[in-house]
Amino acid sequence: MKPWFVVAPALVSALFANCAHGHGHARLPEQKEPDQAQPHARIERGKGLLAQYQCGSCHTIPGVPAARGQVAQTLMAWSQRSYIAGRLPNRPDMLAQWISNPQALVPDTAMPNMGVSPSDAQAMAAYLFSLEE
Repeated sequence: MKPWFVVAPALVSALFANCAHGHGHARLPEQKEPDQAQPHARIERGKGLLAQYQCGSCHTIPGVPAARGQVAQTLMAWSQRSYIAGRLPNRPDMLAQWISNPQALVPDTAMPNMGVSPSDAQAMAAYLFSLEE
């Protein structure tokens, strides 16, 4: 008969292997990256990021508290627009690029580079494209 300290590691390994395959214990749901989150969660994240980056200092943004800026164009009914900055096709991917680095797309723009990561910009674009009216 083998001593317990020799058998125990094998027993523990076998128990964990069964858990990993879903036997005996319920598995925790996998955590998704924010960009892979459900559309509603991504939209809500984008709304919060618009407030965090203080986009409302310049823009009026429906649904974002204190976003009543008058310096730049209102972002109401964003999904109904044809162009970004009057020049770029208004598509979610293009808007995310614009938010992340506007000068790379339109060098003479007044829109500042706020240091928004591509992931945050995609969420922000998702919120803006949810604005239909």
